[in-house]
Amino acid sequence: MDIILLDDIEKVGDKHEIVSVKPGYARNYLIPQGLALVANDSNRSKLDEIKRKEADELAARKAEFEVIAAALKGQVLKIGAKAGVSGKIFGSVTNVQIAAALKEQFDIEVDRRKVKLPEEIKVLGAYAAELLLHPEVDITLNFEVVEE
Repeated sequence: MDIILLDDIEKVGDKHEIVSVKPGYARNYLIPQGLALVANDSNRSKLDEIKRKEADELAARKAEFEVIAAALKGQVLKIGAKAGVSGKIFGSVTNVQIAAALKEQFDIEVDRRKVKLPEEIKVLGAYAAELLLHPEVDITLNFEVVEE
């Protein structure tokens, strides 16, 4: 059965993608949960219209994201964490904390899933993370983990 996904679903497909799944999975789970629509002609035309609108919106927001990227370039984000005498952090610094620090220090709201950490951060020091603002706009965000 062909369906149109309304959200990203792990091991099935991405948002607005037409995929083929077993009929029972579609009828009993995906469609009732509001995660998919049957891929008939009317829904396919609606999908084309939605994709066009999203592409226009994304292109319009690209300039906004480029301004944000320029503002963050060269800036160092400070993240406080409790640490022992050896500099080892209790717990670790996560992408959630980085997104919250961006909101607090620079008043820039970023989805936590757009912050990519190269490794688990468990020690005080300077690090870099990848910040994916837009499919065509990404920056390297420098941040420093300091003791609270």
